[in-house]
Amino acid sequence: MADGPAELELFRRRWREELAGAKRRRREPEPEPEPGVEEPGEAGGVALAWSLMDGRQLSSRPRPPRPRAGPSKEAPAPAPAPGPAEDDLLGQLIRDLNEINEIPFFDVQLPYELALKIFQYLGRIELGRCAQVSRTWKVLAEDEVLWYRLCQQEGYLLDNSISDGSCWKLALKDCRAKEHTLRTNWKNRVGAVSQLQYELGKVLCSVHSCDGVVISGYTSGDVRLWDTRTWDYTAPILESMHGAAEPGPQPYVSFVRINSSLAVAAYEDGTINVWSLMIGREPIHRYQHNQKLQALALGLEGAAIASASGFQVKVESSDDRGYWQTTAEFEIQKLVNFLQLVPGVIGSPVTVAAAEDVVYLLKAEQPGKILHSVYGQPVTCLDVSANEAAFGVKGFGWLLNETNKILLYNLETGQCVTQLGSSLGDFTCVNLQDSPPYMLITGNKDRRVRVYDLRQSQSLCSLYAHHLGVSAVQMDDWKIVSGGEEGLVCVWDQRMGAKLWEIHARHPVRYLWFNSHSLITANIPDEKNPRGASIMDDDLTAHRRHRGIIYAYEFSVDQLAVESILPICRSSYDEATGYNYNIGLSVPYDSI
Repeated sequence: MADGPAELELFRRRWREELAGAKRRRREPEPEPEPGVEEPGEAGGVALAWSLMDGRQLSSRPRPPRPRAGPSKEAPAPAPAPGPAEDDLLGQLIRDLNEINEIPFFDVQLPYELALKIFQYLGRIELGRCAQVSRTWKVLAEDEVLWYRLCQQEGYLLDNSISDGSCWKLALKDCRAKEHTLRTNWKNRVGAVSQLQYELGKVLCSVHSCDGVVISGYTSGDVRLWDTRTWDYTAPILESMHGAAEPGPQPYVSFVRINSSLAVAAYEDGTINVWSLMIGREPIHRYQHNQKLQALALGLEGAAIASASGFQVKVESSDDRGYWQTTAEFEIQKLVNFLQLVPGVIGSPVTVAAAEDVVYLLKAEQPGKILHSVYGQPVTCLDVSANEAAFGVKGFGWLLNETNKILLYNLETGQCVTQLGSSLGDFTCVNLQDSPPYMLITGNKDRRVRVYDLRQSQSLCSLYAHHLGVSAVQMDDWKIVSGGEEGLVCVWDQRMGAKLWEIHARHPVRYLWFNSHSLITANIPDEKNPRGASIMDDDLTAHRRHRGIIYAYEFSVDQLAVESILPICRSSYDEATGYNYNIGLSVPYDSI
């Protein structure tokens, strides 16, 4: 700024006089210059303005006046040197006009790159406030690099590079608006629902999903894939290689697992088939256990499978060339109830197995390490993350001051980190891997869903809505989805502790999974051979109520028009049957 109010007012007055003089000289005829006299206004403000309009960079010192060509042989008299106050005002004007190259930060001038380095530590709100300071700060606050980094920090468009978008500020605004719409649809149950129902009259045995791709196994031995991302429900059947070699009834499917590249199914006779999602329907690997399987685990990434049969735990993995081999085999003194592969492990797979009242940490290079063992306190549920393992332990009761608890162990040190909860009911499910950082959610036989903060070792909220025990839970940063033994699925607002909505089906909820825009639930029957209905019946409608069912909900605004959430409105006038139980409609409904 100027040195003082008086000097600034003097500079403004001289600038107005120069402009007024220039206008007056344009209207009046220009007189002939006298010999040896400098033309007025040549070194004044008008010349400075025209120079700036031409794009030339000016120095803080004015140029000396140029002599006019004329008959006079005498050298023109030099212009008077500007005073110190006028020199400072002119230099300040030039610096203000060229401030786009040097960003003003209070009393210092910084290059554009350094100013951009400072602004990268600001958030959306701070950048919006800085854009209102001046025109220079507005250009800096709307730089594409800053808004691209904000998109990456908030988890939007992670696969894109900075050259893929022309306006990252607008892209971030659109992503946040879409997220707000998705949250509103979740809260109000606005979306499309579809039933992934197998129509051959067999009972659903196991369900798993990964990023919207669902795999299901049935009592007929069939394994099917459903891709809910494309809403193409012509589910292909994965070949099991049982039919040609072994005629007769096929064994039931005990477990199914899927990740981004593999699908695995375990059968009642101890056979395990592995399919590649990229190649075809034929298995790429198959191995056998001597007894029925109690547990099956598949890694989130890569090709690693762990299976438990009897007292044996076997780990199979594939190398870089696609050859499968047995990585490790472990002999355990008790029957395995739960089995999990530790995610994010580089090298040999690491497995956590719960066998009755003992929890093992199984590595290929060392024998089974015991994480936890208390006689008479069996493990009731298990889940693992990259560094920790959480499992429920059944206590002795109030008489011995040993209630049911959740224990959290560090996998690197093998020490117990904390003990959570104190309940008379058994903890039936726990979710550590999909929960937000430092959070854990559990379900209990006392019909309550509890959320724990691992930093405080205490319950943040306790939700009660199920009529029987809780069988499946999952949460994110604002909502909770829980499933119960009575077939009820509840969606909760975590911060308010209030139930948003619920859905009900006949059989217990054995599996649920959701992401930002979709929800998948599976109601799996406990009885695989229901009484009063024959699987070999010709009339398959009599057996349909005993089958399980898979629901796929879509809350994305881009796919709401595919199907209505009201299933009865799917029929059209050209169809003679209704949407369920093969009921013929005399006046079918319109399709919406």
